[in-house]
Amino acid sequence: MAKHDPDLSLLFHALSDPTRRAILSRLAQGPAPVSELAKPTGLRLPTVMRHLSVLEEAGLIATSKDGRVRSCTIVPEAMAPVRTWLDEQRAIWESRLDRLDDYVMKLMEERAK
Repeated sequence: MAKHDPDLSLLFHALSDPTRRAILSRLAQGPAPVSELAKPTGLRLPTVMRHLSVLEEAGLIATSKDGRVRSCTIVPEAMAPVRTWLDEQRAIWESRLDRLDDYVMKLMEERAK
């Protein structure tokens, strides 16, 4: 699997943790150094680095190092496979609910006769 072609399981695993989602929310505002991302979590730096590693492995963030400072940037287009999968699931369930609605309406019409 290519690093920039993450599969859906990696994406959902990365998104399953509230700390990682909070990091992504912060990065949606703009790039940030790791120390800034770690501060609101209350976690130790190695733990935050593990969370960042999961996000980077899923392709959701990119990191760069300038001297001793490592910065992170969100990669919004990496969410596309998640969005596509959720849209497909929504279409399936909307279709099922439409068929159920039609069936219930048909039963109600038959009872009214």
